[in-house]
Order: sequence, then structure tokens, then C-alpha cells
Amino acid sequence: MPSPDATPGLKLGLIGDNIARSRAPLLHRLAGEQSGLAVQYDRLVPAEMGEAFDILFGKCPARRYRGINVTYPYKERAAKKVTTADPLVAAIGAVNTVLFDADGPQGFNTDYSGFVAAYRAARSTPPGIACLIGTGGVGRALAFGLLALGAEEIRLLDRDAAKAETLAADLRAAGKPTRISTWTAPAEAAKGAQGLLNGTPVGMVGHGGTPLPARHMGGADWAFDAVYTPVDTPFLQDAQANGLQVISGFELFFWQGVHAWDHFSDGRPLDQCALRAALDAAPADPA
Repeated sequence: MPSPDATPGLKLGLIGDNIARSRAPLLHRLAGEQSGLAVQYDRLVPAEMGEAFDILFGKCPARRYRGINVTYPYKERAAKKVTTADPLVAAIGAVNTVLFDADGPQGFNTDYSGFVAAYRAARSTPPGIACLIGTGGVGRALAFGLLALGAEEIRLLDRDAAKAETLAADLRAAGKPTRISTWTAPAEAAKGAQGLLNGTPVGMVGHGGTPLPARHMGGADWAFDAVYTPVDTPFLQDAQANGLQVISGFELFFWQGVHAWDHFSDGRPLDQCALRAALDAAPADPA
């Protein structure tokens, strides 16, 4: 359990469940090293700390956290506790990056910007028809990212049909020409789609399986998985075996981290190539 009394150059944290293997602490420590800034980045798991999310979040300023990242399953809850200056972030309704300022917690969504950056680094063409499975916190960021990238159509699926319908309404309200539809069967939604996206925790360590059987991937062009622990998920293995171009969750992790660091460090310069090389060379984060 992290000590609330530590006084590093920059104190950060990650609130979420099932985050023991997250590399976020390593990414931000390495980013800090480039600026000669000592960074403490704590894993904050509500159940392990004996504090409900609301209590833990509320205590962060008193514990001298400059900022935190928020991951599954708390992104939508965090959005209700912050001020969001960006109307787009308010529309997404989920935040993964929070700064604690004198005026209160400020919310950002670097999942959104990180996904857009990851896609543009991998592909030079629009997404086409995209089948997005999962409309929770990260799913909402992916959907708005697809909108910004000029997707022809976004097909939304979620076990909670009401969540998918709510997201569909929010996307339509953006006034873009992209067609928005909701579906109940992944296999049907995947037919004729160019892009297949997993925005659920299925495939993550502790959440085995895949959201779409391999036999339904044929004919698509590309696939993205928000999961990055492990990087080589069953979903992406199946997609690659079917000849799809794959964009791993590591790319989202990297770019959202770069963008979050910009907020946390007040815009300190960051050599992104050096950071990526250091991450690739580093062993699994031990703590």
C-alpha cells in the first residue's frame, strides 16, 4: 500500500481494479527521469486500501497527489467529480486523467486523444465501418475517437443495451455525418465492418476470453484492442491470423500516458522515442 506521507518531486497515482501489472508507474517514472524529476506513482486499488472509490478519490489532494490516472471500472464515476473545461470531454462522460488544483479536480480524457494518435500512427486511411464492442469508459473514448477520425459508421454493442443507446445518442448529438447504430449480436455487427474494436476488459489478465470469435473476423481490415496486459490478447491473435492489421492496446497505453504526462508535468518536454525505447528495454514493473 502506498504511503500518503511520501514527498517526491511529483506524486501521482492510478486508481483502478486489477492493476497489479500496469506499466503506468514505470512510464511516468521514466518520463520524469528525462526532466530530472523524481516521480512517485502509486497503484491505488480501493479494495486493497479499504476505501471506497469516492473516499479514496476525495482524499487524494490531502495526500498531496498532483494528479491521478483512472482506469476500469471508475472512469465514468470520476467524470462526475471533476470540472471539464473541454466540451468534448464532457460529452464523452468519462475521464482517465485528473489534476488536483486549487480550484478543485480538473478532468481530461487522454484515452480519446491517445487512441486517435495510435490510429494515425498506424493507418493513413479513415476507419470505415467500425464495430465497437463495449461502451463503458474506454469504449466511449474510442467511439468519439472514431468520430474524430471520420468513421463511415460506428456499430455499438454492449451487454447493457441501455449504455449503448445512450452513447449512440451522445454521438449523434455531435452532428457529424457518421452513421451510428446499436446492435445486440457481435457476429452480426462484425459483418461488413472494416474495423473491429474491443473496448471491454475481456482478454485482460483476470478476464480471459475474447469478445468476438475468430470465425467472424474474416473480411475486416484492422483490429484494435484496448487491453494491453497482455499485449498479445486472444482477440488480436485471432485478428492477425485472419490477416487483419492489428493495433495493440500498448499503443493506446503509450499515447494516453504521453498526453497525461503533459498535463501532470505542466508541459515539460518529452522525448517520445526515447521513452518508448526505455519502456521496451525495461523489465516488467516489479511494484
